[in-house]
Amino acid sequence: MVGSSWQAVMGEVVSAAPGPAEPTTPMGLQFEVRELTPRTHDRWRGPTSKTAEASGDDGDSADSNSNSNPAGPGTRRLAVRPVIRSSSGAFVKANVTWGTFTHQVNRLNLDPEHHRWFAQFAALHRATRTGLTAPETDWLALDDFTSPLLWQLLDEAGRLGIQLVTSARHGVVTLARGATVSLDARRGPDGTLHLEPVVTFDVGQRDHTGHDPRSTGSTGTHGLYTYRLAAPGRRASVVLGPALRDGSPHPLSPEQLALLGRAPLEIPPTETRQFFDEYFPTLRHGVGIESADGSVSFPEVPPPELLLTARFRADDLLQLDWEWLGVRDPEAERTIVEHTVIELDAVLTRFSTTVPPLTRDLAPVTLRGVDAAAFAEKALPMLDALEGVRVEVIGPRPVYRELTGHPEVTLTTVETLKRDWFDLGIVVNLGGYSIPFGPLFKALSKGSKKMLMVDRTYLSLDHPAFDRLKELLEEAGTLDEWETGVRIARHQLSLWAEFDDLAHESVEAVTWREAVEGLRDIEHVPATALPAGVAAELRPYQKSGFDWLAFLWRHRLGGVLADDMGLGKTLQTLALIAHAREQHEQQARDQPAHDHRPATAPPPFLVVAPTSVVATWADEAARFTPGLVARTVTATEAASGRTVADAAKGADLVITSYALFRLDADAYRRTAWAGLVLDEAQFVKNHRSRLHAAARELDVEFTLAVTGTPLENDLMELWALFDLTAPGLFPSPTRFAETFQRPIERGLDTRALETLRRRIRPFLLRRTKESVAPELPPRQEQVLQVELAPAHRHLYDTVLQRERQKLFGLIEDLDRNRFIVFRSLTLLRLLSLDATLIDPAHAGIPSSKLDVLVEQLGELAAEGHRALVFSQFTSYLAKVADRLEAEGIAFEHLDGSTRNRPEVVERFRGGDAPVFLISLKAGGFGLTLTEADYVFLLDPWWNPASEAQAVDRTHRIGQTKPVNVYRLVATGTIEEKVMELKRHKAKLFDAVLDDAGFDAALTADDIRALLD
Repeated sequence: MVGSSWQAVMGEVVSAAPGPAEPTTPMGLQFEVRELTPRTHDRWRGPTSKTAEASGDDGDSADSNSNSNPAGPGTRRLAVRPVIRSSSGAFVKANVTWGTFTHQVNRLNLDPEHHRWFAQFAALHRATRTGLTAPETDWLALDDFTSPLLWQLLDEAGRLGIQLVTSARHGVVTLARGATVSLDARRGPDGTLHLEPVVTFDVGQRDHTGHDPRSTGSTGTHGLYTYRLAAPGRRASVVLGPALRDGSPHPLSPEQLALLGRAPLEIPPTETRQFFDEYFPTLRHGVGIESADGSVSFPEVPPPELLLTARFRADDLLQLDWEWLGVRDPEAERTIVEHTVIELDAVLTRFSTTVPPLTRDLAPVTLRGVDAAAFAEKALPMLDALEGVRVEVIGPRPVYRELTGHPEVTLTTVETLKRDWFDLGIVVNLGGYSIPFGPLFKALSKGSKKMLMVDRTYLSLDHPAFDRLKELLEEAGTLDEWETGVRIARHQLSLWAEFDDLAHESVEAVTWREAVEGLRDIEHVPATALPAGVAAELRPYQKSGFDWLAFLWRHRLGGVLADDMGLGKTLQTLALIAHAREQHEQQARDQPAHDHRPATAPPPFLVVAPTSVVATWADEAARFTPGLVARTVTATEAASGRTVADAAKGADLVITSYALFRLDADAYRRTAWAGLVLDEAQFVKNHRSRLHAAARELDVEFTLAVTGTPLENDLMELWALFDLTAPGLFPSPTRFAETFQRPIERGLDTRALETLRRRIRPFLLRRTKESVAPELPPRQEQVLQVELAPAHRHLYDTVLQRERQKLFGLIEDLDRNRFIVFRSLTLLRLLSLDATLIDPAHAGIPSSKLDVLVEQLGELAAEGHRALVFSQFTSYLAKVADRLEAEGIAFEHLDGSTRNRPEVVERFRGGDAPVFLISLKAGGFGLTLTEADYVFLLDPWWNPASEAQAVDRTHRIGQTKPVNVYRLVATGTIEEKVMELKRHKAKLFDAVLDDAGFDAALTADDIRALLD
């Protein structure tokens, strides 16, 4: 602010100062000692009060002034009321009462600050009074003023000029700095102990002034007052002040309040000891006791003591009860109590997690079993040694002993009558003590931290060896079934290695040891001579695959042969069947001469395959293993009356379809089989399906899953395969989902992923074409971006917005709304291909993708190339067929409705048609079409395994020309999102079967991304 403007502001400030005030009427607070009179029959409104009068020459009668019974006759109370100063200078009532003064501010011209103070005084009294006595209109009893804010109000009254006066003429009211109540003890000549209550007020005049407690009262529990009634030659007086302890405000104790109004006590010499023993320890904490003349010596009072009563009961039960002894004033002895509690809690925290920290309520605690043992052995002696704590034991105290040291584990395996399982014997030795494994197993399964044995020996399970043992037992799937004993599956070989690492010593069963040693490193599986009946030359990787299969067969261990498409999985499997037959014949020849029992023919192998592949298996068997008797079970043969048993009689392998296997599961279950081969095993990937149950219930010692895609969508598919081929390798599906599936698919647990890889490694053999068949020609893959026509684009965007609004509210509960969600996604995928697929009325909208495809196929046909065209939608393939026919381009067509599948395939392979239209489902397996060197995928799918199977129809052994793969993707549509999701899902396959990382599986977020 500049210039002269500041003068103007300061002028306003100065002028705002109040000028000379108008004269007002000052108010005063009048004090009077009033005496309550009891209610009589003619006074229905309760007791009343009157001005107290002195009795006798001294004016103070103990009987009339007693404050020990506030409701009794003659009870005196210190009361106050508002008064105003009259023109003569005296303070008068002038019809001013506590109920009316607020309405007479203007009439009486009351001082505003005084008026405000009285309003606060009345409100605070009204808000805090107990209501034990009926209020009066004129007087308020300070005895009922329970708020310690009274003293702040009285200090403010002095600053405001509110005078404190008495109703008696020339009376004096003194506001003391503080007041105390104590006892003075002195010994009489005859040994009598005199106890005299003393009330002292600090009024700032030399020494404190003492007063007779019989003429003293209390303002609530926060202050004291004393009075003298007017008498001839003596003025009335009132002294009041806040209660103090050690110089600070402190509430009056019950003992101090009880002394008010009491006459001195005389205790005979014969009863003095009783007073000091029984009353003095408690009394001294509530009221100060001194001997002014030094005639009395006071005994020492022991500090508070915490009594712990430990009651030992049957069945290792310990009941703990706590009680403080000698605590007379918790506030005064707080330091001692808190120090004891801190020391005691330190012991409890160290030796017991069951006993909670001590609290003021001292709640009893009951300990059982090992908790009782540890507390009795460790904590009780330490507590008994603590100063301020006394331990009393009730009942016979058991002798407990803790075992310490490093646990030593010994393992044994014993073959059981149940196939594929071994009893696992575990012996734990700790400090020369052999721990029974049954109770240990139970304690580990329940997550216990300690364990108590029948001989009252106990030990802590908080040791890395026990932690690891629990983990291994959980992985072995036995902790939930501890009552049946510990078992480990034949297929849990890698898990055994970890048990072995944990143990100091292991004693293995012979067959177990052979399997363990052989599969600890599958790269060194012993070589097996190729059967003479195999009419083929196996490539090196095929021979090593056969060696691996032969080793599994020898030890009755199942597995998953997961080589890439086209690497000869069928040939390797046929070689295994031939090997099994050759081994049986050799055993028959080696039969001792004296054994004249006829050699029985072994049961055949059962091969279950897709319907379209059954004939291929029969052909391959005749080609590569002509010495084996192979029979098929088809719908036609079943209709002719040929039973499963008929087909199995005298056969080496029986080949059937998944459909017939499921429909006639009982017949297959009643027939004996040497082993089960599941070709294209992704058909049994749903562990809840009837097909999976049929395979699981088949009584076979050996199961082999053959598939190029052991994992397509999620890890539960992998569990389903190993549940059939290696039962017991993993726990139940629920626990597998908790332990492996969810942590891995969400990318939260790399340890779970590593454990899963290690578990499946001995039982899964996978080789890619790139790694084992370098002679294969190169494969080029390219994405062709296709722009939708303007009308097509407008229609797609319109439908997308409609479906997006509909689906976003359903995605959160995907399990319940899965059908609706995927129906909408399928609608968008169809619309990305051709508008007429969702409504024939859109025939006027051209299909840009179809135009691009026909153009490409026309050029390839002209150049002499041949192409496979795949789509998941048969309706779209029909439109492609119509367009090719119109363009004069020859083609073959294969989908699920094709009846003469082999003829169609052979017609393409041996004919001149440059194009083969194939539905992804019908042509995803069982086809070798190396005649084609181009592949067109018309609609991407988020399952990368399905597309890989399609491409592998032509890019396989036998192909001599480079293979070109084209994926046609409509830009700006759901197809682009599908491509991204497909790459995302492919990481799951690589993470488990290869060495790449993985982020997450298909979730609601993934579907939401498809709609963005």
